[in-house]
Amino acid sequence: MKNLKQNNFKTELKFVYSDNNSLSIVFQDNDLLLGVVGEFNNNLKELEKLTNTSIYSRGNSILIKSDPKKNNLVKNAIQFLTNQFVTNGNIEKKDIISSVNKFMIEENNNNNTNKNIEYIIKTPKKSVIPRSEKQKNYVRALRESDIVISAGPAGTGKTFLAVAVGLTMLLEKKIERIILSRPAVEAGERLGFLPGDMREKVDPYLRPLYDSLYDLLDFEKIQKKIEIGDIEIAPLAFMRGRTLKNSFAILDEAQNATDTQIKMFLTRIGENSKIVINGDPSQIDLPNKNLSGLNRSKKILGNLSEISIIDFDHSDVVRHPLVSKIVKAYSDINND
Repeated sequence: MKNLKQNNFKTELKFVYSDNNSLSIVFQDNDLLLGVVGEFNNNLKELEKLTNTSIYSRGNSILIKSDPKKNNLVKNAIQFLTNQFVTNGNIEKKDIISSVNKFMIEENNNNNTNKNIEYIIKTPKKSVIPRSEKQKNYVRALRESDIVISAGPAGTGKTFLAVAVGLTMLLEKKIERIILSRPAVEAGERLGFLPGDMREKVDPYLRPLYDSLYDLLDFEKIQKKIEIGDIEIAPLAFMRGRTLKNSFAILDEAQNATDTQIKMFLTRIGENSKIVINGDPSQIDLPNKNLSGLNRSKKILGNLSEISIIDFDHSDVVRHPLVSKIVKAYSDINND
């Protein structure tokens, strides 16, 4: 990548408001403008779709036509993307999505500061903010309930939010250990048939748990905590016979755990511990889908006041906007 700082971009932008609900963003540097709008104006087209506005590139400026609220959203997004291009020399689709989400969340927080402050999860690398009412309920349950069972489609933040809450509790010394677990294989955890030593056998199945940790705390610090036992990542089969004290234990992909396995995991709970069960009932990989214990555990335990049940749906998906549409499309087909 070339050194963009040597280009000495003139990064100051001028904003011109008109009476007809339009806003012009004037660039002093045409090369910078070209970098922001993208080839064939592709970045602006993507921004248009995400914000439902009309955006044009004219001369040395970008023109936005919408209501004042959306104009301001696009203005902030353009500023964000300008800084992104100056710093990194390119703008990716994920940057455009982030530019919109960032300011939508900030605006929501400004409008609901007192309501939302209690839900913010502050970790060393980032502040994690729930993006839907169900996610807020989930975070509250993670903090207040001894056991939480959540079910819903991919991308709803079930694992990430639980890992974030667990990590903050560990760093604040409210617990002594985080335990992250998954069914190691889809049908019976037959680890002996996999190549390599034990860690090599199970790591591919546990990789998403590592990814969540690395997104919240520096790699070296996570590795250190794993080495000293503050963070333990293990397949579900390794939980049998243990009592978990002063711990925050998460069972991920619980749709692939049987009724007996979920019961075993839940009954590991000890003094000053929390247990979280997460899964997606639409992605059961067991040979006999009726063996999945996730939905059954919700029905059996739903009436216990100490246990919180959270059901997510496509509207809670926080990944790429298409994920929500994909989840809903498949859900609609299955319900026909």
